[in-house]
Amino acid sequence: MTSSLFARLQTDVDLKIRRGAWYRVLDLGDLEAVIEVNKRPVKVLRAVLEIQQRPPLRWTVVARQHRKAPQLGVQYGVCPSCRTRAPLPKRAHELQCPRCKQEFAVNWGEGYLTER
Repeated sequence: MTSSLFARLQTDVDLKIRRGAWYRVLDLGDLEAVIEVNKRPVKVLRAVLEIQQRPPLRWTVVARQHRKAPQLGVQYGVCPSCRTRAPLPKRAHELQCPRCKQEFAVNWGEGYLTER
């Protein structure tokens, strides 16, 4: 059992988890990790995950790849607390989550899922 680890996708793969959202790691093997998604265990290849001891408390900026959720705009934010997606006002420094009402800084400089 792994204590206090969190993971999110670090590559653009088609999985049923939110891009940019952090999930609690339930188990960590050499090739796979088990993460908690909607209170259920989900096996994911460890190679496609970024794993940290605690998730940053800043909004992740994600470029919208699909035609789903056009109301979110070209890029949207993922709340670090509850994983809700929300439209991002241009260059907002902080944003309050419409779901959990917590306010966090927006991580514009991160370059999530982009070539670095």
